[in-house]
Amino acid sequence: MKVRLEPDDEYMHPGPEPTFNESMYANFCDPEVGLAGFVRIGNRPNEGHAEVTACLYLPDWRVGFTFLRPEIDGNERFDAGGAGFEVVTPFEELRVTYSGKVVMLEDPLEMADPRQAFTSNPWERATVELTYLGAATPFGGEPEEQHERPGEEFARGHYEQLVRARGTVSVGDDGWEVEARGLRDHSWGPRTWQAPWYYRWLTVNMSDGTGMMLSRIARQDGPGTRGGFVWDGSGIRLVRDVRISTDWTGEDRYHRTVDAAFTVDGEDRERRLTGEVLNLIPLRNRRDGRITRISEGLTRWSLDRALGGDESATTGHGLSEYLDQIMDGEPVGIAE
Repeated sequence: MKVRLEPDDEYMHPGPEPTFNESMYANFCDPEVGLAGFVRIGNRPNEGHAEVTACLYLPDWRVGFTFLRPEIDGNERFDAGGAGFEVVTPFEELRVTYSGKVVMLEDPLEMADPRQAFTSNPWERATVELTYLGAATPFGGEPEEQHERPGEEFARGHYEQLVRARGTVSVGDDGWEVEARGLRDHSWGPRTWQAPWYYRWLTVNMSDGTGMMLSRIARQDGPGTRGGFVWDGSGIRLVRDVRISTDWTGEDRYHRTVDAAFTVDGEDRERRLTGEVLNLIPLRNRRDGRITRISEGLTRWSLDRALGGDESATTGHGLSEYLDQIMDGEPVGIAE
């Protein structure tokens, strides 16, 4: 499938559809400091609001979190609810900011009940001021042909990029200088969180500067898609197949460990990525009587061997994002 990606795609797109969404997201992980997190803005101009998320995994294992739906009157910029994304140079430099309150969660799993979590825990002032620099070639774009079925639209256009992040983060009286790796993405088009049956999105930055993204998107009545990319330090290589198995924990069935087997263009062997979830916060979206859970797991990754050819294992960090529709109290993707 051919895709188009131009520098202008770093900016805003038109969208007449009622559920049109344009979003930017950027995560980071600084294992030396023990700090990680992400910021996201999803503009829904035809619904009159944005979705703003700020999530910070702190060195003491608490999570600072907020979710807001501020009103917006258009789709001219990413600037809402105290968060902002500013493209300085397309695909080269991006500034990400957040200034506002976050709820402080000693037990992030409390966010399974957002109302209770937001009202029973203390709040602190938080700031995020990070400059993201492109560390790899962007992956993705907008396909030349329609690739989503009616009712299953999630992102008409979508690209991702491994990045480096520098700047500062503060929560309450604590502050940190950040020198981190991460991944950013930008998507646009009609979207509801209920469109996928379930998905697994694994973002990986290895300590040697390589990295990858692995994706599994399931349909209720079909095979869905499996794919992603590997950045080997010099170029993007496509992932052709991904098989993911998960070890679940707790009555609510959250992912605890991840095992992904995949193949890469130009290699005749199967690769294996394993992940240990260090901290996890479950997020919830409700629409038209359906409940969707998006579990955000801060994850330590291990690859079977270095992408450059070294047979010794390579380690890294990133996020494992698991989206599931919740049916009869269980995530629908529990078998994978």
